[in-house]
Amino acid sequence: MDTGHTEEFGLPRSRAANERLHTLIPGGAHTYAKGDDQYPEDLAPVISHGRGAHVWDIDGNRYVEYGSGLRSVSLGHAHPRVLEAVRRELDRGSNFVRPSIVEVEAAERFLATVPTAEMVKFAKNGSDVTTAAVRLARAVTGRQRVAICGDHPFFSTDDWFIGTTPMDAGIPAATTELTVAFPYGDLAATEELLTRHRDEIACLILEPAGHTEPPPGYLAGLRELADRHGCVLVFDEMITGFRWSEAGAQGLYGVVPDLSTFGKALGNGFAVSALAGRRDLMERGGLRHSGDRVFLLSTTHGAETHSLAAAMAVQTTYVEEGVTARLHTLGERLAAGVREAAAGTGVGDHLVLRGRSSNLVFATLDENRQPSQQYRTLFLRQLLAGGVLAPSFVVSSALGDADIDRTVDVVARACAVYRKALDAADPTPWLAGRPVKPVFRRLA
Repeated sequence: MDTGHTEEFGLPRSRAANERLHTLIPGGAHTYAKGDDQYPEDLAPVISHGRGAHVWDIDGNRYVEYGSGLRSVSLGHAHPRVLEAVRRELDRGSNFVRPSIVEVEAAERFLATVPTAEMVKFAKNGSDVTTAAVRLARAVTGRQRVAICGDHPFFSTDDWFIGTTPMDAGIPAATTELTVAFPYGDLAATEELLTRHRDEIACLILEPAGHTEPPPGYLAGLRELADRHGCVLVFDEMITGFRWSEAGAQGLYGVVPDLSTFGKALGNGFAVSALAGRRDLMERGGLRHSGDRVFLLSTTHGAETHSLAAAMAVQTTYVEEGVTARLHTLGERLAAGVREAAAGTGVGDHLVLRGRSSNLVFATLDENRQPSQQYRTLFLRQLLAGGVLAPSFVVSSALGDADIDRTVDVVARACAVYRKALDAADPTPWLAGRPVKPVFRRLA
């Protein structure tokens, strides 16, 4: 069956596969954000394959997909330039007892793309490199506390961060107590935190931009605060990398962190992440210094050749084809259409788009304009029925104008149902099951 499902469409094969997943895999997925609890009951499609901006589930339904691979597939699925680069390496071996020449080529390409960094080390996922940045900051400063931006949702699966979330089971309180938080955009509050914990904070770690643009002078002010208080400034560029500019937010806003971390778009779905930064800091994890050695990153699969080849192809494609600009253009077209559809059906104050046009998310608000998981469930259900798989509206460059137009049409129909629920002051009749749930919660 192709797109154009009815409200009553079902996913019997996906439902059966989800049962198998839960029997074998805790949570039914290898990433919590992909769990079926994030989707309306019995409407969590299990994917068969994808191409470009479309995916097919095992029930035969086709969807226009957004937020592909948790924002990692920004060029679209099975991108030909990326696949060509990967195929060149596949029959040459993927992992050796010594570094391959691909490693130096990938490092040279990365540092040419992100010229604000002087050295880089590759790994497989974002958590590895953010934790390495924290460990390095602690080593070079001799301090134990970590200051995270409390307004940003995720930094790592490791204890120093997860201990600050509601899912803190199994994490010693002594570890969590070493992590403190500062609010985004508030230099005075951050300075107060640094003063209160004078000479204790090893680093400030944050996404340099998120659902709002940084206030004028904010990032430069953080740079000055970090210098004055002797702590390391770390930019988590997992999302902003490539989507803001090829060189990330640091390349767009012109503020250079001491360390930065990249992933997601870097491999277009292939597993690769990067820790980059100042040579004098990064070399503490190397062999050419006289201080204590830092166990920075040492991963068996960090230099897997086909993933590094994918990363190089991604960087070449972004630069040569102007992908970042295309992402913004597509996002602007989508945002305009969604806002017009929402306003036209009288829900413009309830379905709210946020974020840079290359990284759009949506909020679903109830009759009192408060965030509502029930209204999110209603909205997602209508999108799925219309052939749109969209936990967010984060675009990939593979989307075409026809995909955007179709999405806006489906959103308009979903907003008409949203309006009915608002008028009834009760979305329950349109949920057909339990509401979707937030990822971070104490109980299953």
